Amino acid sequence: MLPLNDDNPTEHTPVVTITFIVACCLVFLYQSSLPPAPGEAFVYQYGAIPSVVFGHAMLPPEVATVPAFATMLTSMFLHGSWMHLIGNMLYLWVFGNNIEDIMGHARFILFYVVCGVLAALSHALTDPTSTVPMVGASGAISGILGAYLLLFPHARVLLLAPVVGTTYVPAGIVLGFWFVMQLLNGGANIGSQGGGVAFFAHIGGFIAGIVLIGLFKRPEVRFFTPGRTRSWRY
Repeated sequence: MLPLNDDNPTEHTPVVTITFIVACCLVFLYQSSLPPAPGEAFVYQYGAIPSVVFGHAMLPPEVATVPAFATMLTSMFLHGSWMHLIGNMLYLWVFGNNIEDIMGHARFILFYVVCGVLAALSHALTDPTSTVPMVGASGAISGILGAYLLLFPHARVLLLAPVVGTTYVPAGIVLGFWFVMQLLNGGANIGSQGGGVAFFAHIGGFIAGIVLIGLFKRPEVRFFTPGRTRSWRY
């Protein structure tokens, strides 16, 4: 299922959300323009490799262009395929604008980065000796989803679903189902080797967003309370 839109209005232009989307697209266009060998080296340079992050391994000097800890940030702007990029950017666009709106631009940047780093650590801790680079914005975006669930569970999300086509579904159902699927898939993939979807990054990012939203939202923004249709005003 892919989210296409929601019925949750914003008061301010989501300039940070748009900037993140543009940056991810530009990086992927550059990444896609590289021949196979340089393209693979680019992923190893800027992807988050658990064994390198935790000091169990080192990249060759010509590849290690940024400190290992910094790759937890740079990896957020890399993607493995067009479908990986499009899926992440759709989720970021649909849900990110409202979270930016209730935080303000500067807090949203910090929230996004912190959730992304915690998500990368959550994935890395499942196999600290892994040499497979992790790339993608989904860990940071998962933090946004967790925050959105607490603030706007009754907002309606327009989904594109197989067979059904497009339909509106409450955000609480969409995001709750999404998180359950990450838990199930994460549990089924414990101990698996090689690349794939970093389910524990999604889980860690989602939990980080739930925990941190209270610190990053503006003081006047309320959490959802049954009986109130909107949760961002008095």
